[in-house]
Amino acid sequence: MDLSLDVRPLDGFQVVEVAGEIDVYTAPRLREALADLIESGHHFVIVDVENVDFLDSTGLGVLVGGLKRVRANDGTLDVVCTRERLLKIFEITGLAKVFGIYASVDDAFGAHHS
Repeated sequence: MDLSLDVRPLDGFQVVEVAGEIDVYTAPRLREALADLIESGHHFVIVDVENVDFLDSTGLGVLVGGLKRVRANDGTLDVVCTRERLLKIFEITGLAKVFGIYASVDDAFGAHHS
């Protein structure tokens, strides 16, 4: 399974919609996309993994790396995820406490504009 990435702006945020599998083979593409966004001055990022079928430790590492980079610029990196299997991975690794995890892009966006 391949990885597809779609990036779109949302009122000061960049939404990265990810579909497919994030693993040791595809994670570098996500890492590069996040790095490009952050280096070009976008420090408020929402990563939508609703259409991700598989996420391994490499993929988690990419998300954590992105989070560290945006936080260094007083930004945020939130995750949109309602899939039980993926949520369990965030819970088990303790990353559910590190990331803002939301049910929808609107919820993630709204959390910063309330």
